[in-house]
This record gives sequence, structure tokens and C-alpha cells, in this order.
Amino acid sequence: MDFLLQGNALLALGAAVLWGGGDFSGGMGVKHAGENLRGALRVVLLSHVMSFSVLLVLGWARGDAFPHGALLAWGIGSGVSAGASLTLFYLALSRGSMGASAAVSGLLAAAIPAMFSMATEGSPGVLRVAGFGVAGMAIWIIAAGPVAVADAASSATTKTKSTMGLAIAAGAGFGIYFVGLKHAGAGGLVWPMATSRIGSLSVCLLILLVAGRGVGREAAGITWGVVRWAVMTAVLDTTGNMMFIAATRAGRLDVAAVLASLYPASTIVLAAWVLRERFTRRQGWGMAVAAVAVVMITV
Repeated sequence: MDFLLQGNALLALGAAVLWGGGDFSGGMGVKHAGENLRGALRVVLLSHVMSFSVLLVLGWARGDAFPHGALLAWGIGSGVSAGASLTLFYLALSRGSMGASAAVSGLLAAAIPAMFSMATEGSPGVLRVAGFGVAGMAIWIIAAGPVAVADAASSATTKTKSTMGLAIAAGAGFGIYFVGLKHAGAGGLVWPMATSRIGSLSVCLLILLVAGRGVGREAAGITWGVVRWAVMTAVLDTTGNMMFIAATRAGRLDVAAVLASLYPASTIVLAAWVLRERFTRRQGWGMAVAAVAVVMITV
């Protein structure tokens, strides 16, 4: 059992690292695509089409049985939530501080599946519950860091509120996605991800057709820059998702979800390295607190 817990934790932390990189790549792709709804949809659709194509080939080559019934419903449903959430999240990443947007979404993404897991699987123990709280505190400390803005104060405040609203909605959707992916993952690793992509592609196409007609006509076209970032997003996000499914199969959902939701740390590191975003002392403390949380959850 201890071995399973450690495997569960390691896989979840691996998913966090990959998701953080995928989120950074997705945000950069939206920057290149126009920083608006249509641009975000383009990046999500491109990356998920690439991912879905590879997953189909893998599923066929492995000869795994295609899921049906409840497993299929959970897979498609989780994809619907993921597609809508990723669109909002990438839009938030492209419009505001990447670190703050990632941290706010991570807090909700961790809380929802953790509460669901404790309600259905029972308490994981006092120390781990305390660790979940410390992890949430770490994400909040990172999110509360000051963001330097060069615009006028009123304009900056409005933009920040709008960006945080997108991040909050995305985080709630990610939490629902984690729960759905846990249930779909009972059918394996490849087909749950493939069916999830069916859901995400469907909802993103629907949003593009219904809401995107009059929005963001100034968006840039599909440039090579957008394609390159979309490829990186597809690789990192899909690999991270498969590691998360493996983590939920190896242990509890709450442990996997809370540890995987520490993905803002790698997004912040990449944003500081590539974009020269300020890496504040508060964010540094937040990452230190996150490390304490990891120890509390995994011991």
C-alpha cells in the first residue's frame, strides 16, 4: 500500500510538471493567435486534434477495447468540461499574469475533487487532510502576489478582475474534469483520453460556431508560431493527463488531484524564465509551503 501511495504521488507530481509546461505553451500560443476567444479556441482545437490523432493510432495499435456505457459517458463528459475550461484558462493566461491565473485555477482544481474523494472514499487521514489545506494555502500565497501593470489604474483593475473571473471558471471546470477522468480511467489509459478529446473538440467547435462568429475578428491567423506552441501544448498536456489517470488508478483521487494541482509552480518558473515576469518573494514562499504540503501528503 505504501508503494502504491508513493507511485500515486510521484505520478501526480509528474503530471503537475507537465501540465504547468502545457499551460505555459497554451498561453503563449494564444498570445500569438490574438489574445481573444477565437485565438484561444484555435490553440485548443489544434492541440487536441493533434492529441486525438496520436491517441487513435495508439489505441488501435494496442488493440484495447473501445469503452462503452458509463466509461464512454465519463470520458466524453470530462472532455466537454476540459475543452471549455482550457479555452477560458488559455485566454486568462494570455491576458494577465500567468502565475496568478494558474494559481487561482489550481486552487479550485484541487478543492473540488478533494472534497468529492473524501465524500466517497472517506478521510485519507488527519495528516494528509492537513496537507491538502497547506497545499491550498501555498496556491493562494502564490496567487496573492502583486502583479506589476503599466496601464492606467482603472483599466488595469478591470482587466485583472476579468482575468481572475476566467481563471476561477476554468479552475472549477478543471475540478469537474479531474473527477470525470478518474471514473473514465477505469477503462485504461489511452481510450479514456481519446474519448475525452472527442468531448473537448465537440464543445470547442460549438463555442467557435455559436459565440465566435462576432468575437475577435482581429485575431491572427494560424501562423507557424501558433502551430509550434500548439504542438508543445499537445505533447505536454496529453502526457500529463495520462500520468494523472495512472495516478488515480494507483491511489486516491484526492491525493492525485491536490498534488497535480500544484502545476502553477512550473508555469510560474517558465513565465519568469521566458517572459521575465517578476518572481516575487511571496511566490517563493508559496513554493516553499507547497514543498511542505507535498511531504505531509506523501509521508
